[in-house]
Amino acid sequence: MPLVRIDFAEGKPPEYGIQVGQIVYQALTEVMNAPQNDLFQIITRHPKSGLQFDREFLGVHRSDECIFLQITLNGGRTVEMKQRFYKAVADGLQEQLKLRREDVFISLVEVSKENWSFGNGEAQYVVSAP
Repeated sequence: MPLVRIDFAEGKPPEYGIQVGQIVYQALTEVMNAPQNDLFQIITRHPKSGLQFDREFLGVHRSDECIFLQITLNGGRTVEMKQRFYKAVADGLQEQLKLRREDVFISLVEVSKENWSFGNGEAQYVVSAP
């Protein structure tokens, strides 16, 4: 159950965030084995002053177009899967939206399954003892 937060500076057309979300969703299902229809995304546009970041941290040259993706998901994926995921997202955004790969900041937040409730005040992933 990935929960995806997509943050970027205002000035893009309304469909931009949805397109970013679809690219991320595709990579989650194809690379990270997220279930089909497991689509939960929060898409937020900010004034430029609302996104503060270092433009050169770790030698990556970021521009005003930098977007931030924070994805909360169940733990357990391998480092190799995560690396393939980062690449798939950056490549997809570059190919489909012409967003520079340097402007794609991704943070994965891993949690255990009991930390989710999909509604009804229940922890659906928790198996109750008989």
